[in-house]
Amino acid sequence: MSGFLPAPLHRALMPLAHALRHYWRRWRKAPIAGVSVIITNLSGDVLLLKHSYGPDVWGLPGGGLGQGEDPREAARREVREELGIELVRIEPIGTLEEVLSGSPHIAHLFAATCDCQPRPDGREVVMARFFPSHSLPEPLGRHTRARIAAWKARGTQKG
Repeated sequence: MSGFLPAPLHRALMPLAHALRHYWRRWRKAPIAGVSVIITNLSGDVLLLKHSYGPDVWGLPGGGLGQGEDPREAARREVREELGIELVRIEPIGTLEEVLSGSPHIAHLFAATCDCQPRPDGREVVMARFFPSHSLPEPLGRHTRARIAAWKARGTQKG
């Protein structure tokens, strides 16, 4: 549906959709699943982004996992949709059990390397930049911080 709306209108509606989704999850408390991808460039810098909705924090590329969707393919799809990057090689890091908007959440974490610059879609993602892994910007989202810590603990980062 997002392709049917002009980007500025889509971007303007995202905060409302995010708030409704948040309240729906708090009310339903149904288990949900998603993906996050820690993408590094050839120098080992980490790609972080800012969304057009939700808290004004730096986050990771990713999103919801559709019913029956393979987590690895969902990660590739989200990165392609949000940033215009085709990930050739993507490695699983693991999963984290979290609470997201009051609902139990399984986060499937992946790591990938790319040699191109991200092109934010201007709808969901308004900014994307690479940062040295030892000097990440603030504020980082709480879940982003936990996911990066899991990646670092796994030893999949360069440096």
